Amino acid sequence: MCAEKVQRILTAIMLGIALMFLAQGAAGDALSFKIGVALQVFIMIMMLVWAFTNFCPSLWFFNKVFGPCKWDKEKSDDE
Repeated sequence: MCAEKVQRILTAIMLGIALMFLAQGAAGDALSFKIGVALQVFIMIMMLVWAFTNFCPSLWFFNKVFGPCKWDKEKSDDE
């Protein structure tokens, strides 16, 4: 596993958790709705920080732990 893949998997999991809280909130649980909105806003802010600064804290951390993906090297090994 490499950093970019782990970061994408984590983003998908976070979006799924936010969706679960939003669905519970739509069913009448006000606290779950607030948590879901807060998670969505957090994810959006982190994506905007990444877009405007080209710095993603989770990628920085995962690069330290897992190392970066070697996309080009994998392609050349297959050929």
